[in-house]
Amino acid sequence: MPDRAARVTPARPGPDRPGPGQPGAGQADADQAGPKAGSGQVKDPEEQARQLCLRLLTGRPRTRAQLAEAMHRHGVPEDAAAAVLARFAEVGLIDDAAFARAWVESRHHGRGLARRALSAELKQRGVDGQDISAAVSALDPADEMATARRLVDKGLAASRGKPLPTRIRRLVGLLARKGYPAPIAYRVVREAIEQEGIDAAGAGMDLDDLAFTAPDSESNPG
Repeated sequence: MPDRAARVTPARPGPDRPGPGQPGAGQADADQAGPKAGSGQVKDPEEQARQLCLRLLTGRPRTRAQLAEAMHRHGVPEDAAAAVLARFAEVGLIDDAAFARAWVESRHHGRGLARRALSAELKQRGVDGQDISAAVSALDPADEMATARRLVDKGLAASRGKPLPTRIRRLVGLLARKGYPAPIAYRVVREAIEQEGIDAAGAGMDLDDLAFTAPDSESNPG
């Protein structure tokens, strides 16, 4: 005879398992069924892609590449994703050139980033090279230098009392992480040091020489 203990007894309704007709009944099955729940049919791929993109764009602007990657992760077929992206671009919901311009404006004035750092960030987000070039080219070199000077002035005030080599290293490193090339970084730091009445050359640190011997990698954003 089969073991009675081995018999499978259907689960009975209870506090954590609502029975037929009770509120919440069938919700667990609906959650597992995903797009098939309700109608018994899979949601149209383009409609799925459209809703996903709209939900993502509600939070903040996204690039075409970011939306394409999100749809790929959610298993949206490539043809459906391409159709939705084309339609969104047509009606202006996707505009990588406008995204790049807004990114440069926001990140330069908000974080003090220079062209090199801004270009790297936009490239990471899949923006086309031409759109990147157009956006960063709109950044006025005078504004870029003024921002670098503000960053150094702030850092200089915070580093008073520390040895001069330490102050210079930190200030140059600050600008390097923001994407400023080494010659610009050392020039701005030298000007700030001189305005404090400090003779860097007299202290054995020729910042003009350092500016042209520093490795280019020092200016990569970190």
